[in-house]
Amino acid sequence: MTYHGKVTTGGPPDVRELAELIITKMSVGDFDNNTYLLRCRRTDEQLLIDAAAEPDRIMSMVGDDRLGKVVTTHQHGDHWQALADVVSTTGTQTYAGAADVEGIPVPTDHPLQDGDRITVGECTLEVIHLVGHTPGSVALLYDDPAGTPHLWSGDCLFPGGVGNTFGSEENFRSLFRDVSTKVFDRLPDETWFYPGHGNDSTLGAERPHLAEWQSRGW
Repeated sequence: MTYHGKVTTGGPPDVRELAELIITKMSVGDFDNNTYLLRCRRTDEQLLIDAAAEPDRIMSMVGDDRLGKVVTTHQHGDHWQALADVVSTTGTQTYAGAADVEGIPVPTDHPLQDGDRITVGECTLEVIHLVGHTPGSVALLYDDPAGTPHLWSGDCLFPGGVGNTFGSEENFRSLFRDVSTKVFDRLPDETWFYPGHGNDSTLGAERPHLAEWQSRGW
């Protein structure tokens, strides 16, 4: 089945199979949060991005295989409602941006900095720190050696614009600058990105609108 990245709360997950990594996307909770499960094809090790809500559904997606790590992309409460339950059930290690850990009520085992690496079995994710939606928001980059790059952007980048900066001009300038320089200036158009809510997109689809986003200020 072709992956399309369109999921709905309470609906089935969507699965994408890369050469070395299997990506499962599911929508959970009242805010249509996306939660992503990454599985290394060689080792079956798994990593979860955002234990947002509905721990029972998340654990059904995880299945019986080991969940080694869970990354919380940022401190907003809709992204960690299921984290305590997932951690208590699995004993998984927790990761989050260092500047956001105080806002996450579940202890963070591994505070993250820009450029850190996280392994999923034999696959490696790079941490990209993007400041503005929250102080410690992180995106995760998988530069697929057998294909195109894949980016989990949390609430920092969506189809149609950068994430909410809640009316702060300073925070918008920071987030737009980081997304522009660390994402769009670095990665190719075919990079597929997976946001914290809603549908996926590619950098190529969004790149022509950067000036528009900067002009409107959100």
